[in-house]
Amino acid sequence: MGNPAGVRRDFEALEKRRLQAARLLNKGMHEAEVARRVGVHRQSVNRWAGQLAEQGLAGLKRAGRAGRKPKLTASDLERIQEGLKRGPQALGYQTALWTAGRVAALIEQECGVRYTAGHVWWLLRRLNWSCQRPAARALERDEEKIQRWKEQRWPALKKKPKSRAAPSSSLTKAD
Repeated sequence: MGNPAGVRRDFEALEKRRLQAARLLNKGMHEAEVARRVGVHRQSVNRWAGQLAEQGLAGLKRAGRAGRKPKLTASDLERIQEGLKRGPQALGYQTALWTAGRVAALIEQECGVRYTAGHVWWLLRRLNWSCQRPAARALERDEEKIQRWKEQRWPALKKKPKSRAAPSSSLTKAD
């Protein structure tokens, strides 16, 4: 009964369940029996019966989405996506690293909506952007020299294990 935490509600199925309960109530069935057959709490059936009496079947129709309406429209999300693709340097930042604060500034600039850093990360995940750190590599890096050093110089510098000494015969266990 009810929806497990974190599971999205299927509004069509919920409406179908309410309308099924309405049919059973209209046949004169008791609320407790309707609740058992439909698979909900008796209090829900009682609430639905009240809505049915006041507003008819229209009172049990789908309410739509749950929760607060989003501040950003689909076109806003597209503008944000395009801004992210342009990179933070297009906004005047020195580095090509997006931070939550920078993305929040982009959203505010593009859409006029302010978000906290935590909500910015939620929004980025929704847009299929992941949290990544760029590889810190020097511009002067020479891969050939590095490979040569690893193959020639490193083995000469690397410590080698000393030859094994005779095993110790000291007594470590007291009787």
